[in-house]
Amino acid sequence: MMVTKIVPNNELKKVAKPEQFEKSRIKISSKRQITIPSKYYEALGFDKEIECIKSNGMLILIPVKSDESYFAEEILKDLINQGYSGEKLLDEFKKMSRKVKPAVEKLIEEADKIAESASVYYADKTDDIFGD
Repeated sequence: MMVTKIVPNNELKKVAKPEQFEKSRIKISSKRQITIPSKYYEALGFDKEIECIKSNGMLILIPVKSDESYFAEEILKDLINQGYSGEKLLDEFKKMSRKVKPAVEKLIEEADKIAESASVYYADKTDDIFGD
């Protein structure tokens, strides 16, 4: 899972290691709307919804996969490749489907830890130039 943070400029030092960071200035419309640049939108897998979290003076945007059937398709592909069919396929599919939510929750927890850790190591190199 990719995690995206939008932060105030004075907080950039806390976001990520320099080699992991790409900075872009985005305008906010009079209606408080932003447009996510297409290169970020595509690279991070944004679709129709995002999860928005306010934390430590930062706005964190997380792509939300609107089509839950993605997991079902992946589970079915895997089970068929393992040789399951008929009733056994259905039974295994039910078991695996119940494991998806806890697995996703664990991924989110791990992503939160990575984001928190990354926020400690980031240094905005423009400070050297502009003295911000």
